[in-house]
Amino acid sequence: MNVLMFGWEFPPHNSGGLGTACHGLTRAMVHYNVNINFVLPRKVILTDDWLTFSFADQGKMDIKIVRSLLSPYLTPTEYMRKKMLAQEGGFSMDLMGEVLRYARLAGYIAQEADHDIIHVHDWMTYMAGIEAKKKSKNPLIMHVHSTEFDRSGGSVNPEVYEVEEHSFKKADKLIAVSDYTKNILTKKYGLKAKSIDVIHNGVHQPGDEYYHVVESTEIIKLKQMGYKIVLYTGRLTLHKGLDYLIKAMKHVVKYHPKTVLVIVGSGEKEYELIEMTAHLGLSESIIFAGWMRGKQLAQMYRSADLYVQPSVSEPFGISPLEALTYNTPVIVSRQSGVSEGLQHALKVNFWDIDD
Repeated sequence: MNVLMFGWEFPPHNSGGLGTACHGLTRAMVHYNVNINFVLPRKVILTDDWLTFSFADQGKMDIKIVRSLLSPYLTPTEYMRKKMLAQEGGFSMDLMGEVLRYARLAGYIAQEADHDIIHVHDWMTYMAGIEAKKKSKNPLIMHVHSTEFDRSGGSVNPEVYEVEEHSFKKADKLIAVSDYTKNILTKKYGLKAKSIDVIHNGVHQPGDEYYHVVESTEIIKLKQMGYKIVLYTGRLTLHKGLDYLIKAMKHVVKYHPKTVLVIVGSGEKEYELIEMTAHLGLSESIIFAGWMRGKQLAQMYRSADLYVQPSVSEPFGISPLEALTYNTPVIVSRQSGVSEGLQHALKVNFWDIDD
């Protein structure tokens, strides 16, 4: 089986959970002798080249890099900033134009690449998948990791919604990462439930080099002083619900003063969240640790007494599963896909800071 797959990020050059999900998915697929041609729009300007990876001597994955300014979680404003910084021309005047330009490139790639199925991930690649299908006549699978209703926090971009609504109708099969997402697709996009399969995300058990990491030295010092460590990892953005977690911490420290919330990640809400923390008098109880990956992130999972995912709207949410692989208990919002599969975790409504 040969799969032509279109994504928009891939570790270690990823800024969110979609790259992690694609990495785990492709790793599992090549284990079952599926050959993957992974097409990636890079957020930096590169000439076309090929990288080849082999896993367990089974299957293989080729990564095709095309020149594009598309990147995860990109807004029209951010696209224009990237375009002004670009040293070379050839890019479109606006974000939607770049999405369509990428789709045209996808059509050329589909004519050259040997494949049986086309598999695309989230809205920036949907048009690429449709164009590839036109050129190759092969079936198209759309993997829905999120919708504009998750990403926008209620202020839906009508152009993105139109791309999604149009594209979903062109797919031969839709895969949603949760029933939570499937319900959005049926209610907001008018799709029939029987046209959507739900496949929950998973995570790989960490290797020995990660699983056996020692606790963070800084965290050990806090624990020796009697502190409990609450952890969040992920993007600092609107739909992640961190403002509710910070407000809940105001109650927590009254009950147990020696509690520290460590926030790992970055995003457009960072400065606003820091200001909120200071305003609530929680500067000594909340640490903004910045972006982490690899062994450093593994140390944080291993060191935490509790992991919390407070998302307002979370199609899935891989981080709680990662925390559990390090035997760290979790609390997750009911407004998340991962809550469907966690039978022995505490669950709350994101807005209920008292709970």
